[in-house]
Amino acid sequence: MSIDTNNKESNHRIIWNELKWLPSEEQLAQFIHLQDLLKEWNKKTNLTRLVDGDDFWTAQVCDSLLPLNKELQYPELSRKYIDIGSGCGFPGIAIAIAMPNSNITLLDSSSKKTTFLKEVSKEIGLNSRITVVNERAETAGRDPIFRSNFDYAIARAVASANVVAEYLVPFLNSTGQALIFKGGWSEEEEQILTKALIKLNAEIQRTHKFVLPNNRGIRNIIRISSIQKCPNQYPRSVGKPRKQPLGY
Repeated sequence: MSIDTNNKESNHRIIWNELKWLPSEEQLAQFIHLQDLLKEWNKKTNLTRLVDGDDFWTAQVCDSLLPLNKELQYPELSRKYIDIGSGCGFPGIAIAIAMPNSNITLLDSSSKKTTFLKEVSKEIGLNSRITVVNERAETAGRDPIFRSNFDYAIARAVASANVVAEYLVPFLNSTGQALIFKGGWSEEEEQILTKALIKLNAEIQRTHKFVLPNNRGIRNIIRISSIQKCPNQYPRSVGKPRKQPLGY
């Protein structure tokens, strides 16, 4: 695929400036290929409405990578990520493209979505570094293959933060971080999350507010780290984290 890098760089300059990172020609080609595949698959199965122009580049690519702008400065580092509720591949596939030495597990309970994720990973040449798992977070979080095995556990637009924390923390290794993507973020939500994390032997490391470019709104990122090993009873059985959320 022939890419006019200068033209693309000019079109998306505001995004790369915001990220303080510039994709290589190969990475840009992979993002464009991903966009094309999303458009193609969307004709037969509704995956996401955010596939065209700024919807894709800002609301998907930039939104996925902006919370990791610190990590983007060290692309040579090898890290293991798990993206919970990966859906159409954001942030997981975006991270796989941007972090060429990292391995990414994409977890989703929808077989329609995991079928898409497997096909796309293969098409854009990332299947050697991407593992796609069709499973619920509560089940995978108890599986010894996945539990305590990741440097980063990430969820974007999945559920309330205290619920998401119960999904993410069991996946973390001893130095790992969980990243929860939120739009709005209130003091009350932070208090509830703090209480929930006590039960998970974890704590809020920091919260960070980003303003997405092109008037795409505010994104709050909550970074969580483990204090001690997550107790074996978490995550609880399928459905319980949502029905009986921690922190109350």
